[in-house]
Amino acid sequence: MANHKSCLKRIRQTKKLNYYNRSNKKLVKQAIRAVEEATTYESASLLLSKAQSILDRVAARGVMHKNTVARRKARLSSLVKNLKAA
Repeated sequence: MANHKSCLKRIRQTKKLNYYNRSNKKLVKQAIRAVEEATTYESASLLLSKAQSILDRVAARGVMHKNTVARRKARLSSLVKNLKAA
């Protein structure tokens, strides 16, 4: 166990940030999975807009890198576009 005050504070901060990051990444995974599992174009496009807003929020807060978020948004939108064609 840490003995210094600064180490104890760092442990508290790390625990809080770890929880925050995990909960946000879980939201992203759930939103992406919902879009991927959608069967109709209408439902997929609604879920896509929700997923994009979640991804943008996560990128703005620094949980995920902006390029990672952009890649995931592009892949999801192409998936929804393919649903419209089918």
